[in-house]
Order: sequence, then C-alpha cells, then structure tokens
Amino acid sequence: MNVAHQAFGSSPEIPLSMQGPAPTSVVVGFGFWLFLLSDIIIFAALFAAYAVLSGETAGGPNGNELFDKGHVLLETACLLASSFTCGLGSLAVQRRDMQWTFVWMAATFILGAAFLTFEASEFSAMLTAGAAPSRSAFLSAFFTLVGTHGLHVTIGLFWLLVMMVQVMTLGFRPMVRRRLFCFSLFWHALDIVWIGVFTIVYLGAS
Repeated sequence: MNVAHQAFGSSPEIPLSMQGPAPTSVVVGFGFWLFLLSDIIIFAALFAAYAVLSGETAGGPNGNELFDKGHVLLETACLLASSFTCGLGSLAVQRRDMQWTFVWMAATFILGAAFLTFEASEFSAMLTAGAAPSRSAFLSAFFTLVGTHGLHVTIGLFWLLVMMVQVMTLGFRPMVRRRLFCFSLFWHALDIVWIGVFTIVYLGAS
C-alpha cells in the first residue's frame, strides 16, 4: 500500500480517481491554500505598483523623510511576536489544552491590536503632516499596500475572536480545529507579507 492509499485509508485495488471524495480536512486545507495563494497574488501586484511609483513624489516628501524606522520596528516586533504566540496557541489546540489555548490566543490578539494601534498612529501623523494619499503617486501606493495589509490584520483579529467563542461553546471539535488551523496559516502569511513591507517599503526608503 503506497503513501496515498495510506493517507486516504483506501484500498490499493481501486484507483484514487475512482474512489469517494477526499476527507474534509484535505478539502478544507487545499481550498484554504488556494485562498492564500490568491491573496499573495494581490499583494504581489501591490508590491509591484509600489516599486514602480515609489519615486513619484510630485515634489512632496519621500519615504526617508516620512518614516520613523524606530516606530516601525516596534510594529514589526509586535506582529512577529504575535506569530510566535499564535504558534504556541496552535500547539495548545493540538493538546486540547483549553487554558493555554486562550492564554496564547489572547496574547496573539493583544499583540495584533498593538500592531494596528502603531500603524494607525503612523497614518494619523502622516495625514496631519499633509502626506495624504492624494499628495503623490508614492503616497497612494504606500497607503494602498500598507493599508491593505492592515485591513487583513483587522479581519484576522475579528476571526480570532469568533474562533475563541467557538472554542468556548463547541470545544475542540474537528471543525473548530480545522478553522483554527486555517486561521494560523492566515496569520503566519500576514507576517511573511509584513516582512516584505518592512524590507521593501521602510528599509528601502530613500
């Protein structure tokens, strides 16, 4: 019996293409990876637009003049730390440990909310200084890219709240564990995207 037949618990005499549907966990995992791929494509397009427009300041301020790298470093530390706590929360889910699941997921939520607070204060300071998206193509590309990432983080925090309610009411049922697994993938993907933002947008500012 090969690995595929072992994974699906099927008979080797019947080809996989002629057997019943794949397990729910496989279908959900495959579908969610497709969703993440589509999201990565969106961010790739936004990164490309930013790369083209980053020098188009229309005589206005550039990134080097606007960005507070120390402030952004705190943002980055919060988001990366939230990825670590999310991973610990996922391990607690695997152990069916309710207490530590809530502890680590609460830490993830707090760190994610702190990231959004830092980002909102950065946007507010830029808008107060007159660096609005309409000021230049550079600022339009910046607010679109970073704002889209912030919107994803906001959605992720709402998702996490819903999942914690489900854990409280439904426990660690298979569907709840699958949804928490998908959330974990989503959250880690946002961290990877942010590393690109931090490197290309902030460290690459000139």
